[in-house]
Amino acid sequence: MSGLFEELKRRNVFKVGTAYVVLAWLLAQVTDVFLEPFGAPDWVIRTILIVLLAGFPVALLFAWAYELTPEGIKKEKDVDRSQSITHETGQKLNLTIIFILVLALGYFAVDKFYLAPARDIERAELAKEVAESDLSAETEKSIAVLPFVNMSEDASNEYFSDGISEEILNSLARVKELKVAGRTSSFAFKDQNQDLRQIGETLGVEHILEGSVRKAGTKVRITAQLIQVDDGFHLWSDTYDRELDDVFAIQDEIATAILEQLKAHLLDGQTVIVTSTRTDSEAYDLYLLGKQRIYERSEATLESAAEVLDRAISIDSEYAPAYAQRGIVTILLSDDSYGSIPREQALSQAKLYLDQALRLDPQHAEALAGMGLYFRQIPGETESSIDFLQRALEINPSLINASNWLNIAYSDAGRLEEAIAIVQNIVQYDPLYRPGLNNLLNYYMARMELQEAQALIDRVRPLLGNDPILLQFDARMHFARGQLANGMRLMEQAIAERPHHVTFRTWLGHGLLDTAQYERATAEGNTWQRFIALWELGRTEEATLLAQEQAGSGEDIGMLVYLLIDSGQEEEAVRFFKERWDSVDAFVVDYPPLGRGDVGTLLDLAWAFGKTGRSDHFDDAMAQSREALDRQVSLGYRFPFLYLNEAIYQLMAGNRQGSLENIALAVDGGVMISAGITRVSPALRIFDGDPEFEAIQQRMIDHLNSERAELGLEPVEI
Repeated sequence: MSGLFEELKRRNVFKVGTAYVVLAWLLAQVTDVFLEPFGAPDWVIRTILIVLLAGFPVALLFAWAYELTPEGIKKEKDVDRSQSITHETGQKLNLTIIFILVLALGYFAVDKFYLAPARDIERAELAKEVAESDLSAETEKSIAVLPFVNMSEDASNEYFSDGISEEILNSLARVKELKVAGRTSSFAFKDQNQDLRQIGETLGVEHILEGSVRKAGTKVRITAQLIQVDDGFHLWSDTYDRELDDVFAIQDEIATAILEQLKAHLLDGQTVIVTSTRTDSEAYDLYLLGKQRIYERSEATLESAAEVLDRAISIDSEYAPAYAQRGIVTILLSDDSYGSIPREQALSQAKLYLDQALRLDPQHAEALAGMGLYFRQIPGETESSIDFLQRALEINPSLINASNWLNIAYSDAGRLEEAIAIVQNIVQYDPLYRPGLNNLLNYYMARMELQEAQALIDRVRPLLGNDPILLQFDARMHFARGQLANGMRLMEQAIAERPHHVTFRTWLGHGLLDTAQYERATAEGNTWQRFIALWELGRTEEATLLAQEQAGSGEDIGMLVYLLIDSGQEEEAVRFFKERWDSVDAFVVDYPPLGRGDVGTLLDLAWAFGKTGRSDHFDDAMAQSREALDRQVSLGYRFPFLYLNEAIYQLMAGNRQGSLENIALAVDGGVMISAGITRVSPALRIFDGDPEFEAIQQRMIDHLNSERAELGLEPVEI
């Protein structure tokens, strides 16, 4: 080996290699700097670099095989060793290397202190131009309607000024070329007296409409002014003194005047006709009051909204908007939402109101949206829900609730890509709309993108003030990081402030199950959480009744299927299936595994089919499960129960080790099942006593007990 090394030195192979590397590096730097400004395609630069790289072994081979002599280049084997001048060649190579290094250092100095700053400035200016161009494209044709200030002597008239603002916002939102910031975000600046530039930056708009309303007796005065955000220039302002009977004309006049101002330089001369639905002034007053109370989303305010809307309808039985809102509030008052009206009764009543609204005005956007919400509650009618909601949003894109309901309907149908796009659009146009924020957070959590989730929360935190939804957001971040005790404490605070908030109660129930507080979960959790808690407590009869009730209504069959296979009644589970569907494909149409259904339920059915010898159904259920799991992975989902479902699938597919690996991923991701992982599916019971499995499970129980200790709870054992 030492002889080879000495021969390499003698033939100057090392020196040729060093000279080549230094020269190639210098050429690569010069190529990158001087070809880029000429717009050379990337492939040109890549080709040059590949050639330089490929030349390195060629140079070494040449140095080994050939020698420079006074007579020229000869093959090394043809040179008499006594006549060799490799030593002199080596000295020349040393000088060459030094010369190239000096050039490289000189280039480095010039690039660092002269070329790079100029290049950075050029790139920064280009980036700024692109950013400003993008921002201009996004914000130029844009406006936010701030809530008009209530100047009336009666402070309770504020709902009226808010209603006027919202009606104008809705009129502007019908112009497809105009971006209109959502109501929730615009109204977040109410009474804050913030700088308009800051508001414009927060909402991403170039123009702001603000004004005031003074209502006295039968008269109303409305002032409005349109302001350009970047320089505070008043593009237009006007004052309207009208009788209240003429309030619709005022709204239309203001909206039309604004559009006329924007049309010349923003809307390409588009002709816009703005018309509001007319009614009696008192009925309209009650309609605005009812609508305002619906936004507050509590049982008491919803019941009050229903009462004032009934009064509006009694005054004008032909006023479609009142019927539309009455239908929506009735659905929200059902016992599985914000109220206590039995679900079937609430839906039946709501349908009557919505049908009447559409008879009076077949193109009334809010009535169409309400019908979309109605059909979303009916098993098998998801596509009808989507159709109505899409029609509503075509008429009035500013119906933020309709956008959110459409997102949920898409999710129910398993159309996850479309659902995600809707959520992202909601947050872009109405960044402080709570359901939109909640659903975008769901998306981040499903992908375990905790940094993005935290950034979203931090971005809206200053704007949400003391809103307890921030407690819920922070609690969920703790849950996702496995900090159950901290999460529970925050959820308890949120519930204390809003005891009947549906989403708050869902996440409280989530925390109760994860920390094995089953008795509380039976009273405070949602339907599924109550079922799990009852089953874990051994209250089998109550759990069975709940599961049968859910399956009978078509709302959720997963509980009953799980109950049957967990108790060894696979034949009964198959019988339940066969009475309703003739194939797995038909079942998936009604209960998409990534929508109204669940991958876990599909895997439960696969287990039942396998245990009872229905191999064709087993294969179909496994194929559908595989497709659903792959789709979740393709969307970037990494939530813990995805790994647990994958573990069940892998085990039933015969891959025991793959199943164990996914169980470990689920536990490391935060899965918490105090009764033991094998309770998730009887398929996993094969692992009972397996040392590797038991070690994984013990990690989960140790973590659970450390969190329970922080909450002052006794440890649990499997």
